[in-house]
Amino acid sequence: MERSFAREVEMLRRGDGEYFEGEGILAITKALLQSGVSYVGGYQGAPVSHLMDVLTSDSKGLMSELGVHAEVCANEAAACAMLAASVNYPIRGAVTWKSTVGTNVASDALSNIASVGVKGGALIILGEDYGEGSSIIQERSHAFAMKCSVWLMDPRVDHPRIVELVEKAFELSEVSNSPVMMEFRIRACHVTGRFATKDNRKPRYSMNDPIPMPDNSLDRIALPPATYMQERMKVEKRFPAAIDFIRENRLNEIFEGDCDDVGIICQGGLYNSVIRGLQQLGLADPFGASRIPIYCMNVTYPMVPDEVVAFCAGKHSVAVVEEGFPDYLEQALNATLRKADLNTTVVGKGVFPKAGEYQSEVMIRGLAGFIEGSAPKRIDLAAIAAVIESIDSNKALAADLLGSPVPPRPPGFCTGCPERPVFSALKLAQQDPEIGKMHISADIGCHTFAALPPFNLGNTVTGYGLGLASSAGVKDSMKGHTISIMGDGGFWHNGLSTGITGAVFNKHDNLLIVMANGYSSATGQQQLPSSTAGGARPPDTVIPIESALKGVGVKWIRKQYTYQVGKMRTLIKEALTSPEKGLKVIIAEAECQIAKQRREKPVVAKALRSGKRVVRTRFGVDEDTCTGDHSCIRLSGCPSLSVKPNPDPLRKDPVARVLNSCVGCGLCGEVSDAAVLCPSFFKADIVQNPSVVDTLLHRIRTAVIGLFQGRGEKAPAEESGMPGSVPAGVGVAAE
Repeated sequence: MERSFAREVEMLRRGDGEYFEGEGILAITKALLQSGVSYVGGYQGAPVSHLMDVLTSDSKGLMSELGVHAEVCANEAAACAMLAASVNYPIRGAVTWKSTVGTNVASDALSNIASVGVKGGALIILGEDYGEGSSIIQERSHAFAMKCSVWLMDPRVDHPRIVELVEKAFELSEVSNSPVMMEFRIRACHVTGRFATKDNRKPRYSMNDPIPMPDNSLDRIALPPATYMQERMKVEKRFPAAIDFIRENRLNEIFEGDCDDVGIICQGGLYNSVIRGLQQLGLADPFGASRIPIYCMNVTYPMVPDEVVAFCAGKHSVAVVEEGFPDYLEQALNATLRKADLNTTVVGKGVFPKAGEYQSEVMIRGLAGFIEGSAPKRIDLAAIAAVIESIDSNKALAADLLGSPVPPRPPGFCTGCPERPVFSALKLAQQDPEIGKMHISADIGCHTFAALPPFNLGNTVTGYGLGLASSAGVKDSMKGHTISIMGDGGFWHNGLSTGITGAVFNKHDNLLIVMANGYSSATGQQQLPSSTAGGARPPDTVIPIESALKGVGVKWIRKQYTYQVGKMRTLIKEALTSPEKGLKVIIAEAECQIAKQRREKPVVAKALRSGKRVVRTRFGVDEDTCTGDHSCIRLSGCPSLSVKPNPDPLRKDPVARVLNSCVGCGLCGEVSDAAVLCPSFFKADIVQNPSVVDTLLHRIRTAVIGLFQGRGEKAPAEESGMPGSVPAGVGVAAE
């Protein structure tokens, strides 16, 4: 996982009369426990990965005491299917995943559960990863809520309110017999706050108090003719029950203001941004009191007609602040007001962008546009215009001082990433006349970065674990070779069933490369069925990828350590030119470097503190040998490879340089060797807490090298271009 919450987890035990302080994701976790949840499941994804990390790892003891079953699911569909427990039994359950891509995967199970309805409270916690910082396609969860007739909550970002709404979400679900979705943006998940705690509730039924008898009811099976009755129940009973509960419990909030001839209607998750924008315009104080009335929709679906009509009555204009497109709230509000025969003007996407995250400047400009267009009483429009003019002048000044636009900084592989060597091998393989350019069906995961420079390898990305399946339509129509990429996370998510079994069944003659780095890496290094690193899992629970491939009929399987670029290139050529027909799979194995470093650094630090001898490998560039060609950088793209001025006054090209961020993976030298580029790379073993033998060897080597270079007693190893200085008492051996 990205970080451990072991220290904060103890606060999950706090009860009545105490306070909790921590990140939003922990506030959500505490709210679940206070609500008497019986089971929790989910699939990792930003920004809700930590919810599963906390429940299934850091707080196992507490979960066991309460009898709460917590499970990391194979994918989002499996997580959603867990909610079936609440269909027949009065037990509360919560599941979580990254939306909207996660909801896409879960939609089959979601439709069935939404159709039959639930007895116990069923809550779906969504990581609404939207905007420029998002790592997914830009869609909204609102459409799924409308399609399935499940209720969507978007809480105002305030810890006490978030906790209260999580508890109310279970009640809403039970009153209306419908699942409830609750979306949280990145800021809501990671903002720090404080709230008064309650005692954790032991669930009515749990692992410690099992359900006495199974229940069987045909009305709760999604099968005709019951499905027709279930559809009527949605419209005639569940929907009105939800409306009544939302209204009676005041889940939505109204914040009054003195400029009451206009108003603002916003999603709960955007309330803080709206208040901040009004503060910048001089229309709200530092404590959040707004001059313009605000209707904060903590429940964005269903809309409560009575509430919005009452809020808009007497106002000549209201602004609707909702991120994304289509403008679901704006359309619904217009329809509701027209039915109520109110002529209040609704302003939304006319002043706010139709797409993109409503960041600070966007919010300020949108609110200013609404105010200038609606001209509320008691508001100085000249002051509003002055704020916008100030923003424009500051931007112009910043651009003038900067001189040129800031260069784009696209995402890329981490230093030492074990997936980078595979793409280096692919680039080298394409130079072979027998191979040439190839169509690469890429996949979701870290390896998607290969579609960017310097590799530019990746023609399509269609979904998590779908790299192989997506090649089916192009493989027989492509003159050149077609290969597919899949991570081990995608392999277990649905790649094995969706792509690989289909390819075997249909006798595809493709090459699939499985990036087996040992974790679901992009979401925080969560364990997979095939994870073995660190000995964290009992051996009898590990399922090798090779065994799974053989089990579905794949015959051509090869495993290769990724950092051996030359061997990987040869293996790729063998697979693409082999006369043997059928699916061919290369399992590219090497552990995620971030996970490896996080595991090994504490061990090394402990060894150093105890005075034990520690050897670490680093790489460097001999600046006298480097030609300045920089092919090493173009073929590896490692962030630790940079350039520096050429020390030779007769040569202008800068030489390559290895920065201190190097983790010693050896890719730079391996690429240079595989591509027959240059001999300028060297490997050095840095010895800390050296032994007497190490010290003696270091002195002998220093003297010999100094003698040959004519530099007397000065040790060239300290100026060889190797990144960083060598600490006193550290031995260096260079190869």
